[in-house]
Amino acid sequence: MSGEFEMAGAIAEGGMWARVAEPGAGEAHAEGHGKCLNCGTVLTGPHCHQCGQAAHVHRSISAFWHDILHGVLHFDGKFWNTLPLLAWQPGHLTRRYIHGERAKFISPMALFLFAIFLMFAIFSYVGSPNFTGEKPGSASADGVNLVDINNSDWRGTMRAELAKLEAKIAEREAELKQLPADSSSRPKIEAQIRDLKSDANGLSFATGGKPLYPELLAEDGTPLPENFEFNTDVNTGFPAFDAWINKVAAKAKKNPELLLYKMQSNGYKFAWLLIPLSIPFVWLATIGKRGHHFYDHAVFTTYSIAFMSLLFIVVTLSVKFNLMPGLVITAALFYAPFHMYRQLRHAYGTSRIGGVFRLALLLGCTGIVVLLFLTILINLGLIG
Repeated sequence: MSGEFEMAGAIAEGGMWARVAEPGAGEAHAEGHGKCLNCGTVLTGPHCHQCGQAAHVHRSISAFWHDILHGVLHFDGKFWNTLPLLAWQPGHLTRRYIHGERAKFISPMALFLFAIFLMFAIFSYVGSPNFTGEKPGSASADGVNLVDINNSDWRGTMRAELAKLEAKIAEREAELKQLPADSSSRPKIEAQIRDLKSDANGLSFATGGKPLYPELLAEDGTPLPENFEFNTDVNTGFPAFDAWINKVAAKAKKNPELLLYKMQSNGYKFAWLLIPLSIPFVWLATIGKRGHHFYDHAVFTTYSIAFMSLLFIVVTLSVKFNLMPGLVITAALFYAPFHMYRQLRHAYGTSRIGGVFRLALLLGCTGIVVLLFLTILINLGLIG
């Protein structure tokens, strides 16, 4: 049950942070009278015109739970005003928010925070997404389990599987020696031996930092020099940089599970970096469209990332619970760029052809942003 409680707590926390990012705006309450309980100003309406506090304050337990639900999903109507537009008319939502219609919609940052916390909650409950179709935590080749990531002693598991591969290699090599030199079966067995040795190299790299059969990695069949071994120190000619990179590489090799954990943890903590990383590229993709400011690009970027996060959650849940995963993944792959196109076209008023060209540029820039973000996460994991 701890997973369910953790997920619920993360969702509630996301709603609370979203509420902090977006205080009440345009929300009707009972007409006030008397003085504000917060600052003492004489009330002239449902809110204090001096400090903004609502005229009516409650002290009932039902109202307390209403505040929680209100903070999580904005049951005052903002959530349901925003979500349909975000899903199907993101450009209209972006333009309307920029031009001043803000009380009726969830702000971009509040929606972004909620989506990130919701993603964290879902992944805490169902685990990291697995789109390969393989049994979670395992991969196999020729009937041999290559790795079980759910096993805390994964290196011992991989060494055991490596021993099985070596036994198979020895069996095939003994079979090959018994065949005549002109046997038609020799090429088939030799190919099987090469495949088994390639699998063994992968396990050997992961556990020891060097290939067990380095001759397979060279095109001419000769052994590779030792600079292909992970145990070799980097030598670029800059001593300070070499010392740093060798130190962090040693940390990554010594405890890769910790590095992956730190990357996942930092991914949620520093997801906001996607916004400043993306804004310059959105500006580049919309260059030539006058009358737009960097604030407009920030609203566009934040709404877009929030939607893509929610879409990724839908895909993850469909895979986890086997709800037509193939159809959902295919639909998501096609709809994600189409969503970006609609947002570009209607938010910036581009033509259809112009929107397609700007979309192509923006998709290329998206790859750069993702690469930069992953690079930051890796460095934070290695340094931390």
